[in-house]
Amino acid sequence: MAAIRGKLLRWYDGAGRDLPWRHTRDPYAVWVSEVMLQQTRVETVIPYYERFLASFPTARALAEAEEDTVLSHWSGLGYYRRARLLHAGVRELVAEYGGKVPEDAEARRALPGVGRYTAGAIGSIAFGKEEAVVDGNVTRVLARLFRIQTPVGTSATTRRLWEEATRLVIGERPGDFNQALMELGATVCKPKQPRCDACPVASSCEALAHGEVEGLPVARARKAPKEVSLAAVVATHGRGPGRKVWLVKGEQALFGGLWGVPMGEGSARALLREAGLRARIGAGPVAGVEHMLTHRHLRIDVYRAAAARGEESKTKRRFEADDLGRVGVSTLTKKILAAAM
Repeated sequence: MAAIRGKLLRWYDGAGRDLPWRHTRDPYAVWVSEVMLQQTRVETVIPYYERFLASFPTARALAEAEEDTVLSHWSGLGYYRRARLLHAGVRELVAEYGGKVPEDAEARRALPGVGRYTAGAIGSIAFGKEEAVVDGNVTRVLARLFRIQTPVGTSATTRRLWEEATRLVIGERPGDFNQALMELGATVCKPKQPRCDACPVASSCEALAHGEVEGLPVARARKAPKEVSLAAVVATHGRGPGRKVWLVKGEQALFGGLWGVPMGEGSARALLREAGLRARIGAGPVAGVEHMLTHRHLRIDVYRAAAARGEESKTKRRFEADDLGRVGVSTLTKKILAAAM
């Protein structure tokens, strides 16, 4: 283990990418970066991370912000539940700990949205504690390094991965070591065409020794994305440049907490009625929009509705185009609006 750690740390010192979150040991900033990086590419995250911390430089600043403001800074990044859980976790942090992230691992894991991985990243990077991390990149590295042949996602594999990661992290510079593991998976030990010739621990890799690198990790069987047909209504009020669009805010599973057009499996008229709006609906859809989510393939018929009227509330408002940049709006909503307005 010591040999593997030493080789990885030396490699990381020379090959690690210069990323903004690697210039801080602020546990709050580390927390933000790790939440954003979940299921999202580094190149995508960088500008969001920088804008987010410019607007919310401290935990207290984020805790005091309105949810709409927080979601507007997340708009386009996807997986919006992450933003809401981060916001909830930071609010509890301020209420319980005065905004100071606790060094105790169990206290960190008790915060909303902080699981074992995020707690380990904060603990090792910000506090220098010997706490392991296991994400997708680390899973791939460890599965190949130790030739773990059981499917990813099973309890046996998860247990083995955390055991190996926990053994490896013990030693000097645990935060850098965890980042080295993640960096290796992201840049060298890739899912396809891994660069084994550039791997600093190739001599210790059991998968390479057995010619099984391409076959590991063993993927769990995945279901094909579910096909979902929906209708969406772009309900407007007024004409010309000052025209406004009605958006609603719901708690639906896919985009809960975000503003969006009335959308669902019912008819356009039923969707408007459910939203508490009255309007003149066009004869048929004006556009079709497709949108891929992790487990769903959405096909949406987009309708226009003019002269829309209703009572504004906390969950139903008229917005001008310039307003949309200041509230949480999903990429799908932007596509629908672009198709119909």
